[in-house]
Amino acid sequence: MRAQTVDLTEVEIAQLNERVSTGPSAFAAAEIRLEEFIDLDEYPLHDMTSPKRQDLVQHCRAELVEHGCSHVPDFILPSAVAAMRDEALRLLPNAIYADDNNNPYFTPDDPSLPTDHPVRFFQKRTSAYINSDLLEPYSTLRKIYDSDVVLHFICECINAGPIYRWADPLGRNPYSVMQDGDYFPWHFDGNDFTVSILVQESDEGGVFEYRPYVRSPENENYAEVKAVLHGAREGVRELPLKNGDLQLFRGRHSMHRVTETKGDTARIIALPTYHTNPYLMNRPHHAKTLYGRYLPIHAERDMARTDHLTD
Repeated sequence: MRAQTVDLTEVEIAQLNERVSTGPSAFAAAEIRLEEFIDLDEYPLHDMTSPKRQDLVQHCRAELVEHGCSHVPDFILPSAVAAMRDEALRLLPNAIYADDNNNPYFTPDDPSLPTDHPVRFFQKRTSAYINSDLLEPYSTLRKIYDSDVVLHFICECINAGPIYRWADPLGRNPYSVMQDGDYFPWHFDGNDFTVSILVQESDEGGVFEYRPYVRSPENENYAEVKAVLHGAREGVRELPLKNGDLQLFRGRHSMHRVTETKGDTARIIALPTYHTNPYLMNRPHHAKTLYGRYLPIHAERDMARTDHLTD
């Protein structure tokens, strides 16, 4: 079942906004049983004294420094992956489906710039988001996201902090869905880093590609961004993900895309998202582009980023 492009009325937007403000509260730590979704023998996140845990943290840190991306296979138990898949498929009719053109920064066109500038390079994006406010009350994804143990583990792996669950009520822990023929073009993320859990592989395609650390707060590196947009493959890496795999990714500074998916089986990925700024959320245009709408709070918190990057 393919999600449909949604053109929301003002009444529908008001109803969805009301759902955000009155939706279920976060799980308390006592309600979250880690063994429901993580093999604690293989990945003892709960045991701060475990050498296995310490080795895993060091492995993730090293990969992030070298490649801007770390991969932990079979991080989530198959039963929990199946629960997330089933939830996503139940919610798919309510997904926000995008069929539009975006530049790598999800910003509007800027006619003052040269026509070949990356800000003016737009590609067609066809994919869907199941926004965070749609998640079911006892969602496994919500349990993973609300777990302090998981949050602290991720904080150690990225070797930065403190980190917080993202304030954005639409994008804090959504599912991304790509069906037959969908494509998510080259882009940068609005948050500092991205956490992904693959829930369902597509039959073909759907490969995650990225160019590590192509930009920094000190240098947008438009020349290299432009080269990648026009097909340059030097420095571009691929990460074949399998169901249940965890990915930690520096998506704010590393350009990335998901290649076209093919076949009847949709690619579904969970995106529990964290931030180093507990107040910050997506800019209104960014929220509208990705999640189909923005809330009053997106406009209220439309503040300048400390890194001063384009987006």
